[in-house]
Amino acid sequence: MTPAVVNIAVTGGNEGGRGRRPLPPGPFGGPPGGPPGGPPGDEPGGELPTPPPMPPPGPHGRPDQSAGSGVILDPNGYIVTNNHVVEGATQITVTLSDRREFSAKIVGADPKTDLAVVKIEAKDLPSVKWAEYEKLQVGDLVLAIGSPFGLSSTVTLGIISALGRGNVGIADYEDFIQTDAAINPGNSGGALVNMNGDLIGINTAIFSRTGGSEGIGFAIPSSIALDIVDSLQKTGKVVRGWMGVAIQEITPALAKSFKLPEQRKGVLISDVNENGPSHAAGVKRGDVVVAFNGKEVQSVSQLRNLVARTVVGKDAQIKILREGKEQTLSVRVAERPSDEMLAKKEPAPPKEQGETIKPPDNVLASLKVQSLDNATMSQLNIPSKTAGVVVSAVEPGGPAEAAGIQRGDVIQEVNHEVVKNLDEYQKAAHKIKKEELAVLLLSRQGNNLFVAVNPK
Repeated sequence: MTPAVVNIAVTGGNEGGRGRRPLPPGPFGGPPGGPPGGPPGDEPGGELPTPPPMPPPGPHGRPDQSAGSGVILDPNGYIVTNNHVVEGATQITVTLSDRREFSAKIVGADPKTDLAVVKIEAKDLPSVKWAEYEKLQVGDLVLAIGSPFGLSSTVTLGIISALGRGNVGIADYEDFIQTDAAINPGNSGGALVNMNGDLIGINTAIFSRTGGSEGIGFAIPSSIALDIVDSLQKTGKVVRGWMGVAIQEITPALAKSFKLPEQRKGVLISDVNENGPSHAAGVKRGDVVVAFNGKEVQSVSQLRNLVARTVVGKDAQIKILREGKEQTLSVRVAERPSDEMLAKKEPAPPKEQGETIKPPDNVLASLKVQSLDNATMSQLNIPSKTAGVVVSAVEPGGPAEAAGIQRGDVIQEVNHEVVKNLDEYQKAAHKIKKEELAVLLLSRQGNNLFVAVNPK
């Protein structure tokens, strides 16, 4: 197995000075790290996993040099690695296990999964095959192979600690294998293999306070990498399926509000793009997706990956819950537009200066709201079609703050009742009893999400 894992030295790349990766944009664009994709405060442990920092330049002293690893997938010289290893590189050198060196060129890269394919001019190289992801189990023994600190063909032993890790902020599309096999600086792009020598994942990141292994590493699984790498190798790019919806995880409070049966999994639709295929199929905001093409939906990251891997133009069967009743809709999956297209917003129209009101005597008392004015809409990048009231202040320690509501959020619904202005908000807010739960639909930096506010 080790002959198929190579060292990749990069000049002028980003890996050496790489810090924490920016969070992915929301489904309709918007700033990185914004919802939906989980309620505010869901970020793990206050720290994001990062690619292992690269070792300093070796004795040759080449300027701005960093290093990583790669895996030979084709005897004709195609090698998979991490995008962050070769991103921005002016020169890429691949060193094989027999110490032969080759210059490499990038065939294609996909920042959204942090994968890249490079090519060297060589024949009859040792290669590996992808493992069947469905056969993996937590507790299986695995080996991490790479070039930590420039030490080529280093092998470390561990187990699969978890499968299906998502929402950790490493890439846009996540379904990571978590392992305790030691992954250190220089391991990025290396192989994670099972005891049969089959490739189960590409090592990509670690949780660490020191820069070295602390027993929590992440690998891009074969279930994602296989299709991406094949597309990059053949066409140099990746085409993804798109439903045109914004989605978020369901909290227990939201499950109660949307009349979901106990223990029922699913993903909540917080917005539907008017120009997307879901809107044409009759999908509505507030629907809960419980199955996609017959596969039960457990999380946001799982549904995002299922849709992305669906062939463009194919009809997908979406099972949803709407007002407690189950139904199936057929959605023709479209090609995902570019981030630039999704981020486009219509200019905001002129508005009068924001007007404020007195808070109601219930869980929303810890919020101060005002009408939307032109300056506020421009500042928050709110589309002209957006209507509602904007949160001007959140009482520290109150139920609204505990729910994750922030100053600048736009409230569009109160307990599923649309509010377009202060008068409608006031009427809807005063219907809530003092000890009653309130569910708000918020627009935050261009993305919509539902938030449940619990009384103390």
